[in-house]
Amino acid sequence: MSELASAARPARPEIRNLNLFRDIPTYRMPLAGYVSILHRVSGVLLFAALPFLVWLFDASISSEISYRRFVSAFSAGLWIFPGWAVKLGVLALLWSYLHHLCAGVRYLVMDATHVTSKEFGKSSGIAVLAVSLLLTAICGAKLFGAW
Repeated sequence: MSELASAARPARPEIRNLNLFRDIPTYRMPLAGYVSILHRVSGVLLFAALPFLVWLFDASISSEISYRRFVSAFSAGLWIFPGWAVKLGVLALLWSYLHHLCAGVRYLVMDATHVTSKEFGKSSGIAVLAVSLLLTAICGAKLFGAW
């Protein structure tokens, strides 16, 4: 009976190593996979920018003079970077923080409730992207002087 069952069953494809140039561009990753990769990218970006973030915090609370210098970095620039480039850098850090926070809450909910279905992964991935991008747009509008 086992010979008959194995003969009727189609052969399973043999999966080998993925070719970076041929297979990866055609691979369709689910939305939860993109959220996971972006969570890791945002964590690395936050870690790499930690000295800059510490300087921002120190410059904003040390004294009134250092606060004025901190504020002028957004209009006059900082070192070789013009003011708009500083704002774009801070906006990237804001996105990184907000996305990492939202995705981290998503992973905490998944760990606490043991919900790991495809439907929850898709809906929570959409929610993480929507909330983090909306909050980034609001913070960016404030940063670039919309109000």
